[in-house]
Amino acid sequence: MTTLGNTGLTWLNPPPHHAFGDNTLQVRTGKETDFWRETFYDFWRDNGHFLYRQVEGDFTAEVTIKGDYKVLYDQAGLMVRLSETHWVKAGIEYTDGLMYFSVVVTNDASDWSLVSIPASPDGIRIRLTRHAEAIRVQYLDASDGHWKPVRLAYFPPSKTVDVGMMCCSPQREGFEVTFSDFSVGPAISRELHD
Repeated sequence: MTTLGNTGLTWLNPPPHHAFGDNTLQVRTGKETDFWRETFYDFWRDNGHFLYRQVEGDFTAEVTIKGDYKVLYDQAGLMVRLSETHWVKAGIEYTDGLMYFSVVVTNDASDWSLVSIPASPDGIRIRLTRHAEAIRVQYLDASDGHWKPVRLAYFPPSKTVDVGMMCCSPQREGFEVTFSDFSVGPAISRELHD
């Protein structure tokens, strides 16, 4: 299992500032960073911050994220990436003055979905699981301790992908986020319902 304490994590677009702590990673974002391809906005951005490792086959990745969300589109979470044109990012994004659970699935062009969830001052734990050609997105509901489904998305089959922590601030610089207890291990059961 890979954790924050292990070596072997690599940056795509390193942020201006980051620091490792006791199984934590603190990041301060660069100016106008994002991952997006074409849809609706007619632009391509691939300059968000992504700290990852390469993984073979099916897996489950988890992390707890806590951010100082203040400006439109501030975002942090997990990312699974095959290439610049095929990736999924999922986590908390600041939109219309609220924190939403956001998922962007990109297969050449990006889509975007938002789910309103209860915000916690302690942050939120999120989970991405790869089951062959599917990416399963969940968050841990602190009120009842159950993992809640958010998205089941198609993702191109491949032997390996990059998986890790992602953050962006499309409208500013200096968004501060703390990732904690990051892990990558064997895929959870394919059972979708308890």
